[in-house]
Amino acid sequence: MIERSHLSILREIERNGTLTAAAESLHLTQSALTHAIKKLEQRSAVKLWNKEGRAIRLTQAGAYLLSVANRLLPQLEYADQVVERFAKGEKGSIRIGMECHPCYQWLLKVVTPYIERYPEVDIDVKQQFQFGGMKALLNYDIDVLVTPDPIHQPGVTFKPVLDYQQVLAVSTQHALAKKIQIEPKDLAEEVLYSYPVDIERLDIYSQFLNPAHCRPKEHKSIEATDIILQLVAAGRGVAALPHWLVNEYADKFAIQAVRLGRSGVSKSIYLGLRDDDQEVDYIQAFIKQAEQLD
Repeated sequence: MIERSHLSILREIERNGTLTAAAESLHLTQSALTHAIKKLEQRSAVKLWNKEGRAIRLTQAGAYLLSVANRLLPQLEYADQVVERFAKGEKGSIRIGMECHPCYQWLLKVVTPYIERYPEVDIDVKQQFQFGGMKALLNYDIDVLVTPDPIHQPGVTFKPVLDYQQVLAVSTQHALAKKIQIEPKDLAEEVLYSYPVDIERLDIYSQFLNPAHCRPKEHKSIEATDIILQLVAAGRGVAALPHWLVNEYADKFAIQAVRLGRSGVSKSIYLGLRDDDQEVDYIQAFIKQAEQLD
């Protein structure tokens, strides 16, 4: 069987011209080098070189293996370097599953400095796993799950990386904009915009409206954040969103945030990862980058 060491020997002989110099380059004795090639010649029943004084002349078989060595060895050496970077936590990939529509804007602020610091780590965001993220994480379809609603299961750890308030986004011209806080009954005559999520997963219902047995006049689902906020700014309705998202868009649209109830609706963004990835350096670095974001 042809081994990597045989290819290295042939390449070093070509580079150095003699067995002695090739052996020194490979940190072998000359006898060990010649013995390795003789064993290969015996197994293959073909001669790889002929000695002409101190010089070496490759046979056709030897020349063919040398061409193989020149093609394969650089690739194997590069693979060694890549694996070493994997071992040091400098190279890899992170597949991120989004179970949170507005979190995409927040995620961009985490990813931008991270990819500058870790240029050898690939980032992929898989939004098709919205609201089915735990299965994707456990099936190794993603590596990190971004969610405001963690489901704790064995083998998965969730880390809170950002605390926030869920607020009501309203037009600056809306009557509710004058309030410090709103009550559930204040939405009785309002059109409520939300992302296309089951009602039982919407915090505005589970933590605000349902306990008070209230409902908005109408509820409409829209996928795009920009469209929701344009409609809110135009006075077409209101939307429950993270306070940081509303504040970020306040310079772009005529909107403002109003607290939901006296105590507000408190939430957190969590990053979930498998326990067997806890020691992967570049994934831990991603978690730390997220925790540092205000």
